[in-house]
Parts: sequence; C-alpha cells; structure tokens
Amino acid sequence: MKKYIVILLCGLIFLPSMGSMFVYASFKLNQEQIAKTICVQRKQIFNSCNGRCELQKSLKKYSDNEKQMQDALKEKLEIVYICITSEVSFTFIAPAEYQQTTFAFLKSQPVGISSSTFRPPAGIL
Repeated sequence: MKKYIVILLCGLIFLPSMGSMFVYASFKLNQEQIAKTICVQRKQIFNSCNGRCELQKSLKKYSDNEKQMQDALKEKLEIVYICITSEVSFTFIAPAEYQQTTFAFLKSQPVGISSSTFRPPAGIL
C-alpha cells in the first residue's frame, strides 16, 4: 500500500512540470477537429498549418498562466514574514570545580621503544 502512495505522491509532484506535455497530447488527440473548426488558415486550399497555430497559442497561454502564478507566489512570499518574539532569560550557572589528578603511568619511564613504523599489509590495498 505504501508503494502505491509513494508512486501517487511522486506523480503529483511531477504533474505541474508536465503541463505543456498535456497541452500537446490534447492537441494531438483533437488535431483534425481543431484544423477544421478553429484554425485561422482553415479556409485556405493548401493549408499546411493543420492547427499548429492553435497549439502555439495554447502553449503560450499555458506558459503565461504559469508565469503569472509564479509571480503571485513570489509576491505572497515577500509579504509573509514570520516574527516570533519570546522572552529569553539567561541565568549564570557556576562552573564545576576542576580536580587535577595525576596518573602513575604518566610519571614512569617508557618500557621499550619500537624503531619500526607500522605498515598495513600490501594485500589489503
């Protein structure tokens, strides 16, 4: 069930970016009808437009509408300010006392010295 919900939500996220594709698909489905009824050049004998002029108008209208929505969103973002004021009180907490302890192994002499440096085996690299 979660898998289907995730797929649905991903589709909803990508839906606005596919708007021009939907305009084109609806044009292709109705291209013959658009060429016969709506097209500006429908009365010409050798009409090479086939309704593409209406497709360009629809795409331009869609992009203008999208721009207008983005501008409105930007204006709303500029208007909305969130201001949270809260009283903050600072209190002084005394630091803990530092106790200096000495360890026996820090005062003793080293037992032995290694003159070689550790190198990992060559097979690992």
